[in-house]
Amino acid sequence: MNQPGRRLRQLRAEPLTEDAWAPFGWLPVEDTDPRDGTHRLEYVWADPHVNIIGHTRAEVPAVPGGLVCEMLYRHATHTQVIMPLDHPCIIAVAPAGLGFDNPHEAEVVRVFAIEPLQSVVLDRGTWHWGPFPTRTEAVRLFNVQGIRYAEDNEMVDLASRGMAIEVVLPDREDFGGALTHGT
Repeated sequence: MNQPGRRLRQLRAEPLTEDAWAPFGWLPVEDTDPRDGTHRLEYVWADPHVNIIGHTRAEVPAVPGGLVCEMLYRHATHTQVIMPLDHPCIIAVAPAGLGFDNPHEAEVVRVFAIEPLQSVVLDRGTWHWGPFPTRTEAVRLFNVQGIRYAEDNEMVDLASRGMAIEVVLPDREDFGGALTHGT
């Protein structure tokens, strides 16, 4: 459990690049890119579903200049595609093979900034939190995942294990002014 007054480990969002994202999934490429088709979406239950979802800052605890990642989720039966439609956001991720039984496993959690219309694919089993908006109260997301995701939505409670993470929200300057949406 995180003790009152104990400082949480801080993580800053890093830019989203193919190499940085590779341990967690892949970034879709243009249809003219020779690598197009290298990766495949997986739906063990044959239940792919497309919808629009959203996340708000109110869903997670806030601290000055950031949000607190108290839990991560994963889906063992399917890949997931996420694309913010309207505002920049952040997503925390960790490799699929972790169980978070050892406090050192929380050290491999990474946070990425995602711009509107920039998409990511999460490999089956990849732990994730968010995406949550960086500049607004809510973000709308194009989402492709298994329709039965609620039956396959494992959660690890980082806070109860003393592994919660303070995610510092990026400034516009953090990525060369790339975060230009929102207020």
